[in-house]
Amino acid sequence: MKIIRPASILIGILALCSPAGARGQSPLGDEVPFERDIESVVFVPKGQWITGVSVSYTQTNQNKYQFLVVENLSGDTYSFKVAPMVMYAFANDMAAGIKIGYDRGLTKLEQVDFVLDSETDYSVDHLYRLGHNYYAMGVLRNYFSLGHSTRFGLFTEAQLQLGGGQSKVTTGVGQDLSGSYEKNFHASIGVAPGMAVFLNNYSALEVNVGVLGFNFTNTTTKTDQIYESSRRSKSARFNINLFSITFGVSFYL
Repeated sequence: MKIIRPASILIGILALCSPAGARGQSPLGDEVPFERDIESVVFVPKGQWITGVSVSYTQTNQNKYQFLVVENLSGDTYSFKVAPMVMYAFANDMAAGIKIGYDRGLTKLEQVDFVLDSETDYSVDHLYRLGHNYYAMGVLRNYFSLGHSTRFGLFTEAQLQLGGGQSKVTTGVGQDLSGSYEKNFHASIGVAPGMAVFLNNYSALEVNVGVLGFNFTNTTTKTDQIYESSRRSKSARFNINLFSITFGVSFYL
């Protein structure tokens, strides 16, 4: 009969907890192969073309609306955005391409009062603003499958955007009419993670949200065809911007 001594058991436990054991070595010093059993599933295969478009439209109507310090808000607004895209998968789960976007917005404000207290208030009436912007965006995507699923997947999208736009703003009526014309140029670089859900083998719904971004905008303004001015702005963000959530549909050909 073989007797196992407590000292031998203690030596074996220490050997397993030693750095050599943590690296997959046996107590005798022999290398033991260690595998994590992580299987890679190709979500978007090499050579696939990806096309799609995202569209959004919003419209609001207010009639003597009141909220906090805002009183007697009356007016109409609408905004329209469209952004087609095309990409090519140059490697498994890696795609690059371009997006082209256009947005247009209109605001007609008849009247609004800002009341801070009984002695402090400010009124704006007959405000009209029409603006439109356009941009081109270079895109680089990296896809990740969720487990073994080829229907649900995540992606990380790096974006480089250049664009510009114009807008005109008028206030007042009659002799009190005043107007401004603006031209702007903007550039940005950012990262937008998202999710893709395949409806069938060729079409998918997508949603992504901006997380990291650096923005630069240069705007020139001419007021009443006389006064000229300009402004520049720079900004950076590192958070989840809920106002930059984008929904779209894409086709994998």
